[in-house]
Amino acid sequence: MIRHCVLVRFRAEVTQEQRAALYSELESLREVVPGFIAMYAGPNVSPEGAHQGFVDGFTMDFVDEAARDAYLVHPDHKAAGSKLVAALEGGRDGLIVFDMVV
Repeated sequence: MIRHCVLVRFRAEVTQEQRAALYSELESLREVVPGFIAMYAGPNVSPEGAHQGFVDGFTMDFVDEAARDAYLVHPDHKAAGSKLVAALEGGRDGLIVFDMVV
């Protein structure tokens, strides 16, 4: 299984409701991307203080690399991803992506 981890730094004016709507749109891609099995999203709750401004994030689980790769090029992902990037501090500089095998 591939776990796709995304840490984000939203612009200050992006409300919790707007963040939830962005996450919901991304999660809805489970209906159109085979092998996309789960998504979890929310704010950082670590007491360590090592977030470097990335205080929100989400993970997506895919059955394998092929499913993850299909998600990455899917037109619905491109559309939802563009909306997410537009809500971030510095656009693409406001996110970190890290994938791992679990």
